[in-house]
Amino acid sequence: MNQFKRVFYEPEALNYELGKKLKQQLRELAWTPIESHNRIPEMLEKSNAEFGRMKQYLIIGTRKTHKYVENHKVSDYLVPYTSSGCSAMCLYCYLVCNFNKCSYLRLFVNREQMLERLIRVSQKSEKPKTFEIGSNSDLILENTITGNLEWMIPQFVEKGRGMVTFPSKFHMVEPLLDLPHQGRVIFRMSVNPQSIISRIELGTSSLEERIEAVNKMCGAGYPCGLLIAPVILTEGWRQAYTELLLTLREKLSLEMKRQMFLEIIFMTYSYVHRAINEEAFPAAPRLYDEQMMTGRGRGKYCYNQESRSGAEAYLRGEIRRILGEVKILYVV
Repeated sequence: MNQFKRVFYEPEALNYELGKKLKQQLRELAWTPIESHNRIPEMLEKSNAEFGRMKQYLIIGTRKTHKYVENHKVSDYLVPYTSSGCSAMCLYCYLVCNFNKCSYLRLFVNREQMLERLIRVSQKSEKPKTFEIGSNSDLILENTITGNLEWMIPQFVEKGRGMVTFPSKFHMVEPLLDLPHQGRVIFRMSVNPQSIISRIELGTSSLEERIEAVNKMCGAGYPCGLLIAPVILTEGWRQAYTELLLTLREKLSLEMKRQMFLEIIFMTYSYVHRAINEEAFPAAPRLYDEQMMTGRGRGKYCYNQESRSGAEAYLRGEIRRILGEVKILYVV
């Protein structure tokens, strides 16, 4: 899977096995050396209107930050891992804190160092922990380029302790189905109404493809869940989310419906998103709604308490009515 037009790379990356592999794999592209994947002068000069085209650039470097952050949702720790950013163009993406730094896909080739640390930390924990390795990127998408999931899952299962987990909006799971995961890899598929996927989650897999993929992962023995995320209160949202739940009831496998859990995450938005989307995607839906949103921190917006509470009550009621007593881990 290669939709890229150009590669920016830290020369040090070519000292690593994966860096050499990617250089050969993407040899037909132009490779431009950079001092740091965190600051690329050519990117800093681009306008908001260039956002979509910047997604066609691939950045290759090494990860320097390895600090684990405690988490108390579906995992115990958020782990900085093998990639950051994404080549898709979801109009609300929380990774877009600064479009000319965070928007495009960055691959980190020092995967041996990251896996070694993950295994070491897991072994030192008093009790088995769950490590979220996909909070900075979409690892199913990344895997189509690097093969990192096929590379790391057997090693973690053999040498590590506890579990790893990651979410995805993509369907390309076939390379994972026959891996010896021993039920220690939790796969979570993000779902939304197809109308939102088509208009707002640009460049991601369709709802039908996502459902088929999570059914396959469940059938292969992976513990699986669904994220209804982010919940976006656009016009007609009640009907859209009811139709989503009806589709899930119809098309999820019996085993998936029996053992799955749900996470529900409401959309947050920001001034940066508004600025980028107005210039890069002028025909896209406007996600900022001054009647329903309120400020949340510096330059950020979330749904106000009235809107959020009403929507949560509606979703919980429809989930119970349509899917039964499925476990909801949290709503944020």
